[in-house]
Amino acid sequence: MTTIRALLPADRDVWEPLWRGYLEFYETELSEEQTALTWNRLVDPQFPIHGALAVDEGGTAVGIVHWLTHAATWSAEPYCYLEDLFVDPSQRGAGVGRALIAHVADWAEAHGSPKVYWLTQETNTTARGLYDRVATRTGYVHYQIGLGA
Repeated sequence: MTTIRALLPADRDVWEPLWRGYLEFYETELSEEQTALTWNRLVDPQFPIHGALAVDEGGTAVGIVHWLTHAATWSAEPYCYLEDLFVDPSQRGAGVGRALIAHVADWAEAHGSPKVYWLTQETNTTARGLYDRVATRTGYVHYQIGLGA
């Protein structure tokens, strides 16, 4: 059985290969400095980004999830944005992704958030199969403007 737990400062060595797998899946490269900054934010209890680790029966890390909350104009309570979700490819279809999403939903509900939402690529059909079973597809289309920073 998979266990989902909060990331701990000692987890960097098991988190980072999953993080790198996530970035590779999305064909993205980040600097070592950004990865270190992301890690430090995830384990800093004063920073408003949270992370959890999925661990299998043998103690192997098999998935990660990161989320944050933000104020909203349509709600008095903050919305919860599930920003990153990755499951080791060898563990896909075994319920790890579902468990990670449920962990975030439970956390968000306990913290008064009225909803959890996330984005994925249209072509991410495997993950979308899960998402269609555990959430409502809203029909919104995502746009962004990249700024020079």
